[in-house]
Amino acid sequence: MATDNSRHRVGVWFIGARGSVATTAVTGAAAMRAGLAAPTGCVGELPDFAAAELTPWQDLVFGGHDVVTTPFAKRVEQLVHAGVLPASLPPLILADIAAADADLRIGVTGEETNSQAEQAERLTADITEFRERHELARVVVINVASTEPPVRPHPAYASLAVLGEALRGNEPVLPASSLYAYAAMRAECAYVDFTPSTGAWLPALDELARRTGVPYAGRDGKTGETLLRSVLAPMFAQRALRVRAWSGTNLLGAGDGATLADPDAAVSKNNSKQRVLAETLGHPVDGDVHIDYVAELGDWKTSWDHVLFDGFLGVRMNLQFTWQGCDSALAAPLVLDLARFLAKAHAAGVSGPVAELGFFFKDPAGDGPHGLSAQYEVLRDWATP
Repeated sequence: MATDNSRHRVGVWFIGARGSVATTAVTGAAAMRAGLAAPTGCVGELPDFAAAELTPWQDLVFGGHDVVTTPFAKRVEQLVHAGVLPASLPPLILADIAAADADLRIGVTGEETNSQAEQAERLTADITEFRERHELARVVVINVASTEPPVRPHPAYASLAVLGEALRGNEPVLPASSLYAYAAMRAECAYVDFTPSTGAWLPALDELARRTGVPYAGRDGKTGETLLRSVLAPMFAQRALRVRAWSGTNLLGAGDGATLADPDAAVSKNNSKQRVLAETLGHPVDGDVHIDYVAELGDWKTSWDHVLFDGFLGVRMNLQFTWQGCDSALAAPLVLDLARFLAKAHAAGVSGPVAELGFFFKDPAGDGPHGLSAQYEVLRDWATP
């Protein structure tokens, strides 16, 4: 039964809801709501944002789409076994796990025989029903599904009218991420691209966002190697040290690593990783990013970077660093932050891309700064009175 305060609650609808990131986020939110965990990694809980009036943990309701049907409790169990979640936690939040499982729906499998317009109608109906049944003030849809290859230009992407007509045809026009974005915006929901997939980043979908009055943000959450790049690159630029080459190697396990073993899918990820360097340093640098799939790493990842730079009188020097972490544990607090920040933007009447949320992304919208410190200042100034 909905409470009198239900109209203040915010829905968080995950695309890829049974994946590691979404499962960790839902479980973590339940733990914080019950006072069983600290909000470690949650930027919105820092003192700088005390006046931002973000949605409290107890007012978040979770649901989502996925193409797999593994019970949510089983996914939690798998993450416990992988060392991502503490073994003592699931028995204490059984009601939250069951509630999330009850609100998960089948997404776009790629085997549909009906038009994408009809598929979008179903997705939109799922989200709308979720919002109405829980009497939510609004819903933020967050894409944490597998990374897609970049799309080729298509005439239908140029305008909403042309896209709507094309979706009624027999041939698929939109990649799955963009179809989810289309459905979310038609349901008047804010949308987040936490992956480097195309998602909302088409002119026709920007038009739809502005027409329906919803904000969107992205792309590609900044959780590891690129997080460090966004800190270190400004250091080189501000010290007038000329970076000659910056190379990186990433070892990934789990589903993300398997997906990015496909060179076509890896293109999107590599492009977003490299953008921060060129934008911050002001010039292109030699070197590539390599992504290798190591199944035995599971939900963990390792990255190694080598930076070659010139000092005074042309003295050649280098910096090397290694980053090891659990991708789900790094990403989960960020998607919870984004849900709350974007809900705030939606409530304030913001529509279109929210460049002020660039702090969270490798490939952010707009022309804002790419250094982490400068991005943080922009976020703080935007979010607080």
